[in-house]
Amino acid sequence: MLRKIVNVIVILPLAIVLVIFAVANRHLVILSFDPFDSSDPALGVTLPLFFLIIAFTNIGVIVGAIATWFGQRRWRRAARIHEDEARKARAQLADLRDHSQSTSRFGEEQVPASANNNGMAVVPGPQYGAIGRDKPSLTL
Repeated sequence: MLRKIVNVIVILPLAIVLVIFAVANRHLVILSFDPFDSSDPALGVTLPLFFLIIAFTNIGVIVGAIATWFGQRRWRRAARIHEDEARKARAQLADLRDHSQSTSRFGEEQVPASANNNGMAVVPGPQYGAIGRDKPSLTL
């Protein structure tokens, strides 16, 4: 349904404008490939003006699309690298979850206790990096 609306609103008026343009510019012009003598018909082609304008516009769109595609190469490469890292992290997380479930007893995780300076057992809490949470006063 949406495609039909787009066809009616965008493509149909564009097609009408192109047909009107073609009818208004149907006279023949010589496209010469000889830089020294443009009147030599051996190195020239006679075409309707609208054909040349539409053809060169299409060539310009294609060249622009190719230039944009090459310009975005760095971003596509970064996206592939990040996707690969995310895939590896998901696999590692799944392995850790499987390991955690296989080593737990009665559905509870068994955490080894460590001793502090006083010799008392300490159960480690959640850690946010090697030295604790970054920027604890940061508000979002």
